[in-house]
Amino acid sequence: MTTPVASPTTINELGDLAADSGISRVHMLAWRDLDDVEAGGSEVHAHNIASLWSQSGIEVMQRTSFAAGRPPRVRRGGYTVVRKAGRYMVFPRSVMAELAGRNGHRDGLIEIWNGVPFMSPLWCRGPHSVWLHHVHGPMWDMSLPPGLAKAGRILEERIAPRFYRRSSVVTLSNSSRNELVSEMGFDPNEVSVVPPGVDQQFSPGGAKTDHPSVIAVGRLVPVKDFPRLVRLMARVRNAVPGATLDIVGDGYEREQIIELIESLGAETYIRLLGRISDDELLDRYRSSWVVASASIREGWGMTVTEAAACATPCVATRIAGHLDATIDGEAGLLGTTDDELAGHLVRVLTDHDLRQRLTTASIARAGQLTWEAAAIGTFRALAATATATRSPSSSSPLGTQEAS
Repeated sequence: MTTPVASPTTINELGDLAADSGISRVHMLAWRDLDDVEAGGSEVHAHNIASLWSQSGIEVMQRTSFAAGRPPRVRRGGYTVVRKAGRYMVFPRSVMAELAGRNGHRDGLIEIWNGVPFMSPLWCRGPHSVWLHHVHGPMWDMSLPPGLAKAGRILEERIAPRFYRRSSVVTLSNSSRNELVSEMGFDPNEVSVVPPGVDQQFSPGGAKTDHPSVIAVGRLVPVKDFPRLVRLMARVRNAVPGATLDIVGDGYEREQIIELIESLGAETYIRLLGRISDDELLDRYRSSWVVASASIREGWGMTVTEAAACATPCVATRIAGHLDATIDGEAGLLGTTDDELAGHLVRVLTDHDLRQRLTTASIARAGQLTWEAAAIGTFRALAATATATRSPSSSSPLGTQEAS
């Protein structure tokens, strides 16, 4: 993944927004950061936005949890990352550090709400905005024991939203916004939609494989539901001899997926490639006939638009995020049931004219999305929360010593 580069126009626009709002130093609270072994789309999003803000003269400090094998403090992409505390203690310790001023001065704060909130409306004074990509819903039961999963759902869907009624909330898609309003009760007037961008490295090029090929990219974790995709591919293979599936990514479900592939006798046409280089990922996006996702929840579905930019259309689940990442029936095909998804894959792999129509529309859809627009949109939402009457003490905690 390459770090996006801000154009002079973007630098000027962000600089003007920062000057007008009085926000020149931003603290960003996140569960994990880009270098974490479990980093995903949310971490890519935060990194790209922070990098573009930093290139425009805005000082950004991201506070996150400890990452194994990584230093507690690092400069990356022009901004500072401070890693302290574990997966759960990062929430109270980050808040206490802010209250005590150990993170230094700030003019604005971004809370990235990824399942467990930092509860910024209760303690943050001054400009602040919340990035909330999607409702986690069934993801709680997939990741935690029943008791903790129930507590997580209650916290996310019933308790925490009450404290965020007047907060500026930014999400990635209109379908996710609809979920936040209908399932969590947010005021639609307080929820802004700012789509993510597509890395400029993703572009058409090279030749397609000489056989029908499917690629899927993501962490091997329950919410991505790769076992379902493996079972679907076994059905597709019966209708499309020679079709293959390459799965890119790693995670704790790897052994389970390998066992499923072996039980289906699919070792010859389904491969787990693990983590691969950016260059190899680009080549595989470009050479594949279709990208597939069986994900259960997504704030957006970045693999869909990354592949689209490489002239590869998608077949994916009909969920919030996917509904905006692609245009169903024009740039990709979405489905709910196994029959729908398997049927869509067979159609795209066997119908050349359909595949070409989807490809043309996919390239156009991806071309509408830039990280520069995302950086401007997210900062505009933060700047709108600034008030001319705020006092220095409300947004400038006690000192500048290093975060604890």
